[in-house]
Amino acid sequence: MGIKIYNTLTKRVEAFEPLEPGHVKMYVCGPTVYDYFHIGNARPFIVFDVVRRWFEYRGYRVTFVQNITDVDDKIINRAAAEGVSPQAIAERYTQAYWEDLERLGVLPANYQPKATEWIPKMVEFVQKLIDKGYAYVLEGGDVYFRVRKFEGYGKLSGKSLEELEAGARVEVDERKEDPLDFALWKAAKPGEPKWPAPWGEGRPGWHLECSVMAMGLLGETLDIHGGGQDLIFPHHENEIAQSEAATGKPFVRYWMHNGLLKYQGEKMSKSLGNFEYARDVVERYGKEAVRYFYLSKHYRTPVNFTHEAMEDARRAVERVYHLLEELDQELDRRDGHTAELNVEKLTKRGRTYLAYLERAKREFEEHMDDDFNTAAALGVLFELVKEANVFRQDVAEEDLPLLKRTFELIRELGAPLGLFQESPWRQAHGEVQAQLVELLIEVRKELRRKREYELADRIRARLRELGIELKDKGEETVWSYASTGAGVEGG
Repeated sequence: MGIKIYNTLTKRVEAFEPLEPGHVKMYVCGPTVYDYFHIGNARPFIVFDVVRRWFEYRGYRVTFVQNITDVDDKIINRAAAEGVSPQAIAERYTQAYWEDLERLGVLPANYQPKATEWIPKMVEFVQKLIDKGYAYVLEGGDVYFRVRKFEGYGKLSGKSLEELEAGARVEVDERKEDPLDFALWKAAKPGEPKWPAPWGEGRPGWHLECSVMAMGLLGETLDIHGGGQDLIFPHHENEIAQSEAATGKPFVRYWMHNGLLKYQGEKMSKSLGNFEYARDVVERYGKEAVRYFYLSKHYRTPVNFTHEAMEDARRAVERVYHLLEELDQELDRRDGHTAELNVEKLTKRGRTYLAYLERAKREFEEHMDDDFNTAAALGVLFELVKEANVFRQDVAEEDLPLLKRTFELIRELGAPLGLFQESPWRQAHGEVQAQLVELLIEVRKELRRKREYELADRIRARLRELGIELKDKGEETVWSYASTGAGVEGG
């Protein structure tokens, strides 16, 4: 069947076919780095991380580009408020952005271009639009795009020029030829960052940046361009206009947009103060709970953030890890980790369960292929958890390899979602506890080096009383939860 995608441009679900067989060229709008990103900003990062992972799971090669807007009014205003340079603000929050993506388990893009690194190319692009009559220069050095000259403006958002004239969001400048025209280049103002251009020093407009970086790294026609629904107009509409005006070719073949996040039932907004930073939510609930919270809804539907919903997500993730831990300890107890699956030796119950596992995998993949329906896919996975909990009770020796297969299948299906890849012990009993055990192991190792064996033995004995068993293997110490035997490497 292949992968199907809802295309915002055509307003329908379409079979996906990349321009280059087997290779997906994908661009997603990144952050404007003037602050930490909030939990609503995290949704597109997670959604398109999963889209990228799923293409790779299905055997595609993906070139994934996500930009960083490091010159913008918000950055300039933040710098002025703090009495530092815009560059200092941009560098601080670019680093924070990368750190927070890692906290969320988001894979780094193949390319993460910064707007300021591409300004000479942006100047060339604007000059091309001027030469073709799609852009004009005002006195002082501002450059605008002629919206009416581009046929088909509004095809992504579905907005007509008449609707836009009646009150859509437009940039106000009485000197413009038409109120609908948008800025490609902003003339320099005192104290602001600026770069040279034939028509005068200044800086690029926001819409211009994405077009130039996307086409510069992926070619004049992209397979997929993604972002939040709030970017459809004017940002993505303007990207289409300027890009296609410059090249005469389709800019993007499949437009994807995720639904927005409400905060406790209201629109999330930093200006209103009703938001939470993503890093704080991850610290409280864990990265997989945040990912599960979003992926338990279809990416195009709106989501309401509440702490009750986050607690539910955390418990759902723990339920899966609890099963993984139970499977792991049962395989440890019965030496089943190396057991090979032999269908002919399975009991009747085992053959029925194996058929179910194969069907579950097939259904999971069908849901993911159908416009990345993670909500339905997770439904299949949690039904698998339910069935596995029943099957593992009093499992026959001949069927033991099916416990191993269940463990592996949950890992396999969780991987493209960025879920269920951690140590079951760590997730079931907490990362903090694991870190404390490893700290005590380091202390014990130092005590042994100093030949203070009595105190080192007391640490080992006390941990054993708390259910932690230490085993010394040469220079390394391996520890496990004594009541389950679920081993974890320690220092």
